[in-house]
Amino acid sequence: MRKKIIELDATYTQYIRIAEKPGLLRNMAILFAHSGDSWFWLVGLALLWFISDEQWKAISVTMVSGIALTAIIVFVLKFTIRRKRPEGDWGTIYRKTDPHSFPSGHAARAVMLAIVAIGLCPLWFATLLTIWAPLVILARVAMGVHYLSDVIAGAMVGTITGLVILQFHPYLINWLHLNL
Repeated sequence: MRKKIIELDATYTQYIRIAEKPGLLRNMAILFAHSGDSWFWLVGLALLWFISDEQWKAISVTMVSGIALTAIIVFVLKFTIRRKRPEGDWGTIYRKTDPHSFPSGHAARAVMLAIVAIGLCPLWFATLLTIWAPLVILARVAMGVHYLSDVIAGAMVGTITGLVILQFHPYLINWLHLNL
């Protein structure tokens, strides 16, 4: 049974993969695959902190806390499970800095951010991240740095982490008020 699941995972992953096919779709996949990078979000949230009002400061602190918690959980799972990434040439930086693929940190981070946005942000921003998250997830498979099961597991981790972070949001706001 396990072997059959692994074979199906590899088959469906290969069906989605476009890393070796030049064109607009591949270019869009590259953009979305990178848009979930943690450094991008940390820089953006830091800028948001400096230029925004108190509500957005609280949201940025909550999202940064979510990114940190998600990274810890994903790191522990990756180095416990140690599944190798699919073979491929694209994503050298990911392959060198993190050779393990299960679960997908990008999928976990994207879903966590969307969940937090749904819980805390204006409708326009929550909608934007809710549309963006699945595109990041598909792009990671399309570019060959993850199997389909990696991103499904990552999305599950992101959902749980996002819901946990929302529970701690009031405490983060209190911390923020005490330290402003």
